[in-house]
Amino acid sequence: MEVLNGSSTVLSIGLHPGAIDFSRIPGLDEATLTARIEAGDRAVRAAGIDLVTCLVPADPDAAETMVRDRAAAGPFGVAMIGAGIRVFPEHTLLFERLVNVVSEVSPGTRFCFNTSPETTIDAIRRWIR
Repeated sequence: MEVLNGSSTVLSIGLHPGAIDFSRIPGLDEATLTARIEAGDRAVRAAGIDLVTCLVPADPDAAETMVRDRAAAGPFGVAMIGAGIRVFPEHTLLFERLVNVVSEVSPGTRFCFNTSPETTIDAIRRWIR
């Protein structure tokens, strides 16, 4: 299995469930979201894709540090940035920082975006041959 730019490793970046205000998301809680994320990661690995997971806090500085630490597992062919980072306006700076740090530490990485933990595999497959 090969990602379009040649690297077969995928970096999956998501907002840590502990950093989410669940009062804004009726019917969802930290334990349920954690289980959904873990199931999504298992599906990716079961498909034979080398996955490096990075669940970040909402603080952009701390999140950037975590992604830089995970960069040792790169280079990455694809970086998937989860919907929890992208959909809430208060995380715009976090999203920008993460895109820029991935571009810096792993040049040429393609980006993909899921709509839920269950669609992570579909987002990644869009960039895999």
